[in-house]
Amino acid sequence: MAIKIVTDSTSYIPESLAKLYDISIVSLNVILDGVSHRELELSNDSFYTQMAATREIPTSSQPIPEEMMTTFEALIKEGHSILGIFLSSEMSGTYASAHLMRDIVLEKYPEADIHFFDSLTNCMQMGFIAIEAAKVAASGASMEVVLEHCSYVRQNSHFVFTPEVLTYLQKGGRIGGAAALLGNFLQIKPILTVNIDGKTDVYTKVRTKKKAVSKLIEIMLADIGTKENLEDIIVHHINCEEEGLALAQALELHLGKTVSIQSIGPVIGLHVGPGSLGIAYHYKTH
Repeated sequence: MAIKIVTDSTSYIPESLAKLYDISIVSLNVILDGVSHRELELSNDSFYTQMAATREIPTSSQPIPEEMMTTFEALIKEGHSILGIFLSSEMSGTYASAHLMRDIVLEKYPEADIHFFDSLTNCMQMGFIAIEAAKVAASGASMEVVLEHCSYVRQNSHFVFTPEVLTYLQKGGRIGGAAALLGNFLQIKPILTVNIDGKTDVYTKVRTKKKAVSKLIEIMLADIGTKENLEDIIVHHINCEEEGLALAQALELHLGKTVSIQSIGPVIGLHVGPGSLGIAYHYKTH
């Protein structure tokens, strides 16, 4: 009947947009103190409070097979084709697991039409790919055209962010303890991004949060060329809504349009920590 989009919880697509574009979301999980929680059922407030109180470093895991299977089967029974757009295969086994689930589903429904796209990113950079795919699919485009558009959006989008402290990067083994201590003391703020290979990378480093926020805006403006090229943009934050709103307002002055904010959940957040700010956006080729 139609091409339906399935993505995962690390897209952090606002619930209203997921409903508007009929996007199905499967949840990754967070293991905290030995207990697994669906990310979609965790609040940032409670998660970071628990995280601060435990000595054990939380970990994340891909969606349980049953959830992905159930989601696929429900759409297939309705006669739909499926396009799954998932977290970077360099960051998670979710994309690989989706292929395994497809093989199992095809044994039961051999005529099912299921395709996948490796977003090679996360957060709303991936979310924008899913939303744009849903828009093109709703216009009646073929799967080939929808997949081509996914590649276009991925190539013309960016996600840049900065952590409040380096402690969480150190806990996750991404930097050493000494580097984290020194960086926190000197107020060094790395600007992180997801590179074209689907891995988190350091874009540049500045000192102080104020300069980091300015750098985020500077990078975005350089990417888009002119504000007319911007297709969509959103501010991400982790438990720092007021700072997120302030960044959105600063962007609005440059862009002359309303900028929304969206919190990042625990699966991505446990690696960078509360107080992190970022911008995800996509734009026309210029």
